[in-house]
Amino acid sequence: EDNSSVCIAQGLHFKPGIRVETNCQNCGFQQVRINGLPGQYVQILLDNRPLFSALTNVYGIEQLPVTMIDRVEVIRGSGSALFGSSAIAGVVNIITKEPEKNSYELKNHLVFTGEKSPDNNTSMNVSLIDENRKNGIYLYASQRNRTPYDANGDGFSEIGKINSQTAGFHAFSRLPNQGKITLEYHSIHEFRRGGNRFDLPPHEADIAEQIEHNINGGGITYNQLSKDRKKKINLYSSFQHALRNSYYGAQQNPNAYGNTRDITASNGIQYLYYFDKLGFMPAELMAGGEYNANHLEDKATGYNRIINQKIHNVAAFVQNEWKNTSISVMAGIRADYHNLLTQPVVSPRFNFRYNLSDSVQLRLSYGQGFRAPQAFDEDLHILAVGGEAMVIRLAPNLKPEKSYSSGVSLEWQKQIGDFQTDLMAEGFYTLLSDVFVLTTTGRDSQNNLLVERQNGPGATVRGINTEIHLTPPFPFLFETGFTFQQSMHEHPYAWTDDSTAEKVRHLLRSPNRYGYVSCSYFPVSRLKINLTGTYTGPMQVAHYKGYIGADRLETTPDFFDMNLKATYTLLFQGVFIKFCIGMFNVLNSYQRDFDKGVYRDAGYIYGPGMPRSFFVTITLTNNRKE
Repeated sequence: EDNSSVCIAQGLHFKPGIRVETNCQNCGFQQVRINGLPGQYVQILLDNRPLFSALTNVYGIEQLPVTMIDRVEVIRGSGSALFGSSAIAGVVNIITKEPEKNSYELKNHLVFTGEKSPDNNTSMNVSLIDENRKNGIYLYASQRNRTPYDANGDGFSEIGKINSQTAGFHAFSRLPNQGKITLEYHSIHEFRRGGNRFDLPPHEADIAEQIEHNINGGGITYNQLSKDRKKKINLYSSFQHALRNSYYGAQQNPNAYGNTRDITASNGIQYLYYFDKLGFMPAELMAGGEYNANHLEDKATGYNRIINQKIHNVAAFVQNEWKNTSISVMAGIRADYHNLLTQPVVSPRFNFRYNLSDSVQLRLSYGQGFRAPQAFDEDLHILAVGGEAMVIRLAPNLKPEKSYSSGVSLEWQKQIGDFQTDLMAEGFYTLLSDVFVLTTTGRDSQNNLLVERQNGPGATVRGINTEIHLTPPFPFLFETGFTFQQSMHEHPYAWTDDSTAEKVRHLLRSPNRYGYVSCSYFPVSRLKINLTGTYTGPMQVAHYKGYIGADRLETTPDFFDMNLKATYTLLFQGVFIKFCIGMFNVLNSYQRDFDKGVYRDAGYIYGPGMPRSFFVTITLTNNRKE
């Protein structure tokens, strides 16, 4: 809300240790990074369920509109047995809105990207609940139309075209026996395209990445609490079905069309028991099981690529947390039986909290995880490089990647005079073995660039997250976070088949420092001013030949992406009318050296997701929210 985000991707920047980056000039493929690790190490959940598959992870964080979302919970590290073993860097849990009171909202948000290209988003929602608050439903819908943006005048887009429609609901019913049933459903249709010559079919353009998704998903959850409120059982079943028609091609390639079908299911049971005392203090025991399945069929016959991947993962876990007002000890273990692995994987997890004083809290965590040798999101995205396509394949005998993560943090909360102050410092360390790396291996008969996922050297990621919250006695809020980190392979490895190119030891696209700031000021009761910003330090990125003469590593400059907006609220006949104007990337801190033309490397993109852009928003609602 403070940053005028229209989708999840635009609102995740403002958490310690979190970065959202764009990885393709053509289609705008984005990913979330936590504590320096790429998106493949981050588990994205929808209402606590792992419905984001390799396919829907490619564009998923830009496809979910904010009108369906109540909040986003970010958990750094792998300290809970509840989450899958792929939650190595952490978890992004997207919680959909549940009806709280009878309300409605209609909003239109118009952005002029680069001060010229319109991006219009219209959304509505209605919340209905009965008088005794036992039954309710939240309905929502949104539509987005974004025109492409060309940053350097070469006729090729740096920000692609999007037409999308989303609708869904979240409903609940409280039963007489202290039970609750929850239903959720969402439907997403999205068309996106990048490249050039948008008025022609994609195979007549010099470069085109055109993707059309039809996604339907939902789930049912049953919660039952015992009469003595000491026992609780959760049953759930969720699914998501996605169809994708795509074209990833260059130089009028008529054979670059593809189609993909993806089905994801998650079913499970959790049992909780609250002990008044278990051994030495009160405790909460949780045990359960989970079955996750994914069937992916991807056909890109023009690139001689057919993926028919069936994944079945059966997991059992147990976790106990002893806690009182001053101390908490949580120990858990999770066993995963993955059909692509010959042996089950056992992952222990541990968390410890101790209140050193009334204002200082110490936390420790440890966890293990793994990634199975399977197709990931970037495998389902074919990049245009040097006028040809880059195709990712799995190396024969690819071994699973394993991780060992630990963390320690101190939190200090103190009332200093009339100021409420909250400080946090968190150290993190992750050791990776048999790391998955991408290495170019040559070209096929059609001159497409072949990239293979191989087991590379081990790697370590270490660093410190900091966060400060200040709440003064006057109407002003201040929040900032900063991360210092180092991400290194054990020894340099060859990221390209060009023997003259520099080998790399740093994890690519992983800056050593980055952070955010957010300020809110209420000069008068109806006026709110927000200033937000993100800082990204220098990092190494791969730059493949085509527009340039040879593959090489580039070191990017640093960026500060500052946003400013003002919101004024009127009350007219019981309706709150909110007018908002603002500017994204006020300083126009944006990449200056994009490749040009048909031979560009579309993956050579970094920094803020958009240049300086104006926006205006109008909202009609009967529910005033600041």
